Parts: sequence; structure tokens; C-alpha cells
Amino acid sequence: MPGLPGLERVAARGALTRRIAAAALTCLTLVLGDGGTALAAADGIETAGDILQYVLPAVTAGALIGHRDVEGTRQFGESYAVALGTTYALKIAVDETRPNGGHYSFPSGHTSSSFSCAEFLRGRYGWRYGVPAYLAAAFVGYSRVESDNHYAHDVLAGAAIGVISSAIFTTPYRGWQVALRGGHAALGVSLNRAW
Repeated sequence: MPGLPGLERVAARGALTRRIAAAALTCLTLVLGDGGTALAAADGIETAGDILQYVLPAVTAGALIGHRDVEGTRQFGESYAVALGTTYALKIAVDETRPNGGHYSFPSGHTSSSFSCAEFLRGRYGWRYGVPAYLAAAFVGYSRVESDNHYAHDVLAGAAIGVISSAIFTTPYRGWQVALRGGHAALGVSLNRAW
């Protein structure tokens, strides 16, 4: 029976991963709704960046649902609202011309949204979630410059807004930990909570 706690952890992680994946897929389906026709006009790297801009909030929602994290949901809502509110207020106030000739270049909304999610995942659940999220957010930023939608300073400002907004509101997750314990003479369940 000594191997049982490790097997239980593996099974619990697998179940949590499946819940997070299912919730993220559901959220992504709701976000894209009409099959993503708005994304159909773009090509290559730009399309991948546009899709990741929606995937990151969907994965964040999936993690919140998978962890049943009510407090995290409130924190993410606040940080995301501040990131997007700040971004769009600056877009209107600055009204910088985009490299492709459009309006409202500074700062990048795609990037502030993506980095807000990445920093929330890192700050709430640790680097295991944060590293892939930051890599995806960095790709979103790169795609905005590569596709001539933004200048590098637009992307850097968007990233800073996203990271700072999440850093302000996010605290580490302190959920309940359930483990099955066993030995030669006993079998039991332990319930722990980090404060």
C-alpha cells in the first residue's frame, strides 16, 4: 500500500486536467460562437495570434472551473477588466496610427489580454501554468508586430498593462488538498488546506 498516495495524486491530477480541458474547450466554443468567421480573413501567424488571444482566456476560465476557484474568478475578473479598460482608454486617448494605416494602435489589446491571462495563471497557480501561458502570450505579441497591426512599443505597453493588472489583483491559490494515505496497518484520507 505505500505506493497508493502517489497513484491517487496521479489520478487526481488526471481528473483535474480533464476537467480543465473540457471547460476550456467549452469556453472556447462559446467565445468563437459563429465558427470564428471573423478570424477567417487573416493568414498564418496573424491567424494563430488571433486564435491564441481567445484561447488564453478560455484556458484561464477552464483552470478556474477545474479548480472550482470562486475567489480566483473574482480576481481574474477584476484584473482582466482593469487591463482591458486601461488598454481601450489609452487607445482612444492616444489614437496612434497603426503600421497598416488603421487607428488606435497604442497599446495592443490582443497583447494586454493575453499577458493578463498569463500573469494571472502564473500568479494564481504557479509556473506550471505560467510558462506555457507566457509563451503563448509572447507569440500573440509577436504576431501583432509581424502582421503590421502594431509597433513593438504597442506590444510592450500592452504586455506591461496585462502583467501589472494581474499582479495587482492575483493571490496564490490556497485550495483544499485531499490525499489517500495508507500503510501496513491503516488506510485513511487526509484533508489539508494551505492558509
